[in-house]
Amino acid sequence: MTQWVENPTGGRERGPVAVLRAWGEVLVRPRRFFRTGVAPGDQAPGLVFAAMVVMAEELSRVAVARLATQGVVSTGPFTYPGVAEFSPAIALLVLLAIGMFVMPATVHLTAALQTLFLVVGAPDRGGISETVQVMCYAMAPCLLAGLPFPELRVVVAVWGGALYVTGLSVVHDLSLPRAAVLGALPAVIVFGYGFRGVLAAGVLLG
Repeated sequence: MTQWVENPTGGRERGPVAVLRAWGEVLVRPRRFFRTGVAPGDQAPGLVFAAMVVMAEELSRVAVARLATQGVVSTGPFTYPGVAEFSPAIALLVLLAIGMFVMPATVHLTAALQTLFLVVGAPDRGGISETVQVMCYAMAPCLLAGLPFPELRVVVAVWGGALYVTGLSVVHDLSLPRAAVLGALPAVIVFGYGFRGVLAAGVLLG
C-alpha cells in the first residue's frame, strides 16, 4: 500500500514542479492524465499531491477564521469552530497531522471500500494502488474548498467527484455510467463530506 516505486513505468515525476504540473494537467486533460500518470504501485507522488492540496485547503480555512476575528473578512454562512483560536504553532501541527495522518488514512480506507465495489462490478480492474492515485489526483479542484463561498465549494466538490469518476473509468476500464455507479459512495465520502460539499449544498438549498 505504501510502496514507493524507484523507477516506475509511467507514473509521476517527483518534486514541487511535478506537483504543480500534475495539478494543472489533471484539471485540463484528465483522461490523458489518468491514462499516462497513474502507474501500479506508484502511490507516493499521489499521496504527496493530495497532502499538499488538503493542507493548502485547511490553511485557507485557518486564514479565513483568523481574518474574520479581526473583522477583515466574513466566514459567510459557515462556522469555523475553534480554528481561529489556534496559535501559529498549534495550527502548523494540526495542518501536518491532517496532511500526514488523517488524509492518508481516509484515502486508503475509502479506496479499500471502493475496491469492494470494483470486485463486483469491474472484472478487468486495476489494483488498489491505482484507485488510491485516482482519488488523490481528483482532489485537485478542492484546493479552494476552504474558502467561505458555498457556490465555490459545491463547484469544486462536484468537479472533484467528476474527476474521480473519470479516473476510475480510465484506470479500471469502465464505461462512465458504470464508473459513476461504482464510485458514487466513495466520491460522496471524500468530496461531499471530506471537503464539505454536502454542507455547502445544504446551505444553498436552505
